[in-house]
Amino acid sequence: MKDDNRKRINFSRQAMASELKVINTKLSAIHNDQQIDADRYSILQYKANLTTHPKKIKKILLLMIKNKIRLPMFAAISAALFSTATMASNGIEFTNQDWQVVCDNTRTCRLAGYQAENNSEFPISVLLIRRAGANAGVDGKVKLGGAKESSSKALMQLGNRHRISLFINGRDYGETKPFSTAAGNADLTPTQVTALLEALTKSSKIELVLRNSRWQLSDKGASAVMLKADEAQGRVGTSSAFINTDGAAKSNSTVLSSKSAPKLRFVAPNPKAVASNNRKFVMKSSQLAALMKSTMKDADSDCPNLSDKSPWRVSRLNSSQLLAQHDCWTGAYNTGAGIWVINDSKPYKPTLVTTNATGYDKGKITSVQKGRGIGDCLTKTDWVWTGKAFEKSHESTTGLCRMIEAGGAWQLPTYVTEVKMVR
Repeated sequence: MKDDNRKRINFSRQAMASELKVINTKLSAIHNDQQIDADRYSILQYKANLTTHPKKIKKILLLMIKNKIRLPMFAAISAALFSTATMASNGIEFTNQDWQVVCDNTRTCRLAGYQAENNSEFPISVLLIRRAGANAGVDGKVKLGGAKESSSKALMQLGNRHRISLFINGRDYGETKPFSTAAGNADLTPTQVTALLEALTKSSKIELVLRNSRWQLSDKGASAVMLKADEAQGRVGTSSAFINTDGAAKSNSTVLSSKSAPKLRFVAPNPKAVASNNRKFVMKSSQLAALMKSTMKDADSDCPNLSDKSPWRVSRLNSSQLLAQHDCWTGAYNTGAGIWVINDSKPYKPTLVTTNATGYDKGKITSVQKGRGIGDCLTKTDWVWTGKAFEKSHESTTGLCRMIEAGGAWQLPTYVTEVKMVR
């Protein structure tokens, strides 16, 4: 990407002196919309690390200013310094080479491995799921990608008569359970899961075989990811840990138990509700923009289209509250709309829900963003109306961008809830 197509972020020494509360963001002429998406992700990473590691961020920023390093490079540097692990709504995401682990707020961890990044002809992903608790087992699934012609032809042979076999270092560990056409994957047997977990702790050749076609699963990064899962579930040093030593001293009684998912009450909005003040809500677009701008620290970055001529969409939630929507930004393959809740009379008290919305329907807000243009990896966040406010109900990723299938290989949540409909 050309340098003159980048969003330029300048950090001043004065900003650092005031605990980095002020960031002067300048948007130069941007002709490559794809860079907007990349920079938006980098800014989110920066803000997250600024909150949790302010002292380290200061040192990195001094380095950036001295060497004129741009924000995307900063995101990579800070990610490395902070072990490439990020916290998302009490969940954990950690990626190392060809493996990743995502743990949600109930402490369930999902480990996903893929083919080596330079081996895209036969894409493959394995998912290992482990819930919290001392006696929790591990479930395994395998998904064979059909995005490439070579792998697509091989997958056409799958059916009731043909199953996938697991080979580790040349040894046959038998066939998986029947392939599910609906789910697009096959469950691993308990024997296969045990053998796979052992193989992933050392250098191993792991293959899934269907007749003459072979999909090779990378072992690179698996040990680091397994250790991170152990850490998240309090298993380090216990006999139930993925990464274990012969002399594990700690009892499994120290393993963390699972947490209950938060319970939310979904209340369907009433767009036909009569205003409590018996007045029709009327406000100019410019006034709405000014009102909503007060809810953002950096409106020019978070919602650059806030003051353009695109229409506002305002609907009633109940007798006193309104939902207001406005397009915020557009990238090469992603878009985001701003959604606010306001009172229908003074004091308006606008509350920002998100500037990354891609859909709203009857009290449910959705944000789905692609990791890259071909759409083989996504992030998703949902919110539901609870009668007075929108509450986040779900947050997930579909895994790494490895050409497994359109829409991503798996559902890897960082935040889950139990939503109950209130009538």
